[in-house]
Amino acid sequence: MNTTPHLALAALLSFALPSTAPAQHAFGAVDAAVREGITRGVYPGAVVVIGRSDTVLYAKGYGRFTWTKGSAVPDPDSTLWDLASLSKVLGTASAMAVLAADKRVDLDAPVNRYLPEFDGGGKDLVTIRMLLDHTSGLPAYAQLYRSASSAAAIAKLFSIPLQRAVGKSAIYSDLNAMLAGLLIERVSGQTLDTFTRSAVFAPLGMHATTYRPATSDKVRVVPTSVFRGQAVAGVVNDENARRLDGVAGHPGVFSTGMDVARFAQSWLKVTPLSAPWADASTLLQFFQRTPASGSRALGWDTPELLAAGGPSVFGRCATAATFGHTGWTGTEIWIDREHDLFLVFLTNRSYSPRTSGSSFTQLRLTRAKVSDAARRSVDACASPFSAAD
Repeated sequence: MNTTPHLALAALLSFALPSTAPAQHAFGAVDAAVREGITRGVYPGAVVVIGRSDTVLYAKGYGRFTWTKGSAVPDPDSTLWDLASLSKVLGTASAMAVLAADKRVDLDAPVNRYLPEFDGGGKDLVTIRMLLDHTSGLPAYAQLYRSASSAAAIAKLFSIPLQRAVGKSAIYSDLNAMLAGLLIERVSGQTLDTFTRSAVFAPLGMHATTYRPATSDKVRVVPTSVFRGQAVAGVVNDENARRLDGVAGHPGVFSTGMDVARFAQSWLKVTPLSAPWADASTLLQFFQRTPASGSRALGWDTPELLAAGGPSVFGRCATAATFGHTGWTGTEIWIDREHDLFLVFLTNRSYSPRTSGSSFTQLRLTRAKVSDAARRSVDACASPFSAAD
């Protein structure tokens, strides 16, 4: 297990903010919460990055790539993680924001203006905005990976009927993001990975972020599954994304903790007057929620308590200005625009969890603990949810 904070960042931090940055020991509760997840067998490895729009306050790697003591120790700068559904916001929603800012798509236009194959059964009423906030009426999932080819999987996706009234309620669906990814490709005339790299990742300095890591990079990818006794790393974990050759609108992005932190900072810098990489008024739309979308904004999710009174994955201290997302492999990002604060918490929960209970449930609790500890470390824990603590 790694017990040393990321020294290069700590040195930079002490130089940049000698009077205002919390000391490293102020993040002891974060450290303890992440280590508890490893001790409980929820995940073998993790990285945490905490910061503000203009600085990184804390960055550290924990545990190892696998449960084997000789495996590598995760590093915030260099270790690559399968981000799973974080791809929906880092890749798909952000690329769509660029197209909308450039007036190449209208978020309130019907999807079939750009994808005529998506038609019939009320689909002409489904807008791009509804794909992004999950109010399209599509079901949550379909086993597209059983199709004989990527073309057949896409054809099946277009044919899936709506299951609910269009625009009336939100059901989180991978299918929405898959369609959005195809729409980006159709409008841009480029593959999703190529367009996203040039329109989002490169402008934000996210040079390690990619779809389909190169063979030479796979040694630094944390494994997310086991096949026939061997750790699997560098291949997207999601079966539907694999059927689409590893480039899809729902998962597919691989990135480092520090690159995801750069992404978080870029959204914290968005104001009504300026933004670092696209039109500010367009980007601000992506924080909008409606009564129909519930906790869902455009690409982003927001805090909500479980029906049983448990914490949001964003913690009991989360505010109404918190936006984030999680991923099935064990990843999480959130930004709090009110407190100018972000958290990146990446794990490989999907790699052979050893917890005695549900790894999903255990990870939810760990995410909440880490999130609240991060906020308390910078005196940013005051919200309507904190009464449940």
